[in-house]
Amino acid sequence: MPGNSQNASKRATSKKGAAMGSGGKNRAGLKGRGKTLPADERPWHKGYSGTEKLPEKTARKQDKERRAAAAEGRAPKVGVPGSKDTTWGRGGGRGASVGRPAARGGRAAGPRGPRVAPGRKSNPTKEGPELLLGRNPVVEALRALVPATALYVAQGIDIDERVTEIVRTAGDRAIPILEVSRNELDRMTGGVLHQGIGLQVPPFAYEDFDDLVTAALEQTAPLLVALDGITDPRNVGAVIRSVAAFGGHGVFMTERRAAGITATAWRTSAGAAARVPVSQVVNLTRAIKSAQKAGFTAIGLDADGETDLYQLEAAIGPLIVVVGSEGRGLSRLVGETCDLRVSIPMASDVESLNASVAAAVTLAEVARRRSQG
Repeated sequence: MPGNSQNASKRATSKKGAAMGSGGKNRAGLKGRGKTLPADERPWHKGYSGTEKLPEKTARKQDKERRAAAAEGRAPKVGVPGSKDTTWGRGGGRGASVGRPAARGGRAAGPRGPRVAPGRKSNPTKEGPELLLGRNPVVEALRALVPATALYVAQGIDIDERVTEIVRTAGDRAIPILEVSRNELDRMTGGVLHQGIGLQVPPFAYEDFDDLVTAALEQTAPLLVALDGITDPRNVGAVIRSVAAFGGHGVFMTERRAAGITATAWRTSAGAAARVPVSQVVNLTRAIKSAQKAGFTAIGLDADGETDLYQLEAAIGPLIVVVGSEGRGLSRLVGETCDLRVSIPMASDVESLNASVAAAVTLAEVARRRSQG
């Protein structure tokens, strides 16, 4: 029979001994960290007033960042939230996208590398780092001091001036240079043309929309482009390239159900994304109305528009060119918000132009009219 039923006087449980203490060794761990500082006294908080004495460790880190920024010829990122290089671009305001950083120690992200997929919508918070591909886009990114976590160079590529500059600049900025086989780079990029060069970068940081409008209004002839639901990043990149070519001052688009600045968009823009500010907004209609109140005239590109592009008198003043999505064109609310619907005259019976081509034709005509005064 189990148990101690045969001996009723025997204890069923063992006697506990005295509890052992730590001898004072854990006394420091019981003290706690003190009270929580208010926001205006925390240097890493956006509410920090900047007048309080910095903790010694924080002061050392900020001094180190200032010295590194001076050596690289950029503005130091200290005393503000998100001071690490986790995003890139001209922005960094409310519209900034924050995604998964690269692997620790500056190494490439994982054995499979970062994601590159032409034609897909970017979602930096899930997809993580991107690869900029091609010699011109990579050299433009390095010249623009875009933060980077790794440079991939295919073995046996032809060395030209751009490759030499890319490798030298990456070395000067202490960016890890990883030599991989061409087959490995093909696999990492999903077969996209890469010319033997790939630069791994964090997610793009967008410009704040209010700052975008304010900066444009400081120009002699403000010109912005709004993208209404364009889903192909190649079209986004092509529009940005046209904006840079014809003197535009910025691009804004919706955050959802539209393509953002991905590696594919950057490559298509041929590096123009480093020179043209780009903003994302929650509601495109509301953003256009806000710009209209600031003095802009919004024109929507529409094949059935009542205004001929070559008769567009509004081209001389502050202007927003609104480009509709592939296939369906302008959405109803956005079209109703525009001051004018503009059509591009065509000699043949072609149904419509590609979104980026229509934007380029319109921007070229606007630049021509403005050059004539």
